[in-house]
Amino acid sequence: MNEPVIWPKLQRNLVAILRGIRPEEVEAIGVALAEASIEAIKVPPNSPEPLASIARLVKVLPPHLLIGAGTVTAPDEVDAVHAVGGQLMVSPNLDEAVVRRTTALGMVSMPGVFTPTEAFAAVKYGASALKFFPASALGSTGIAAIKAVLPKATIIGAVGGVADENFAAYAQAGGVIFKPLQARHDGARRGRTRACGGGSL
Repeated sequence: MNEPVIWPKLQRNLVAILRGIRPEEVEAIGVALAEASIEAIKVPPNSPEPLASIARLVKVLPPHLLIGAGTVTAPDEVDAVHAVGGQLMVSPNLDEAVVRRTTALGMVSMPGVFTPTEAFAAVKYGASALKFFPASALGSTGIAAIKAVLPKATIIGAVGGVADENFAAYAQAGGVIFKPLQARHDGARRGRTRACGGGSL
């Protein structure tokens, strides 16, 4: 078993997803999120110039914040994010090579899992945390049932189908919640509002 990089303790169990973010606007959005005590931010690779956005976030935000990329599916993508200072790798799937490369570089790894078999394999590979995806297919009760048989210290997250009306149920299941922010269209003010809303984050 790889020794995992420990998932940091967050003030709020929330990962902001900056979809569609542009490098020229990412600093204002990042500052707004930090002011709202959001300490984990990921930039999807289908955003315009995602590596440039990650680099700017790393430069402008406090060093304890967890900044990185989502939808990471190959080891070379891990290397690229690491090169610009990113420390968080989130994937939609479980790929042993991605998890092991992330851990080897001292970065936080959160692969996507759906079944107990995948969840236990991810722990074995050295994942820092597990992302249940799509969460809506399992539901909060399904996620809670799988979590109950995992090692006690396992950190879990939920993404896909988590909305304001079911936010509390997923939070009660013990997960880190991923909340999309349409930053490209919302701007810094909207980013701050969305980050602070949606129940007990």
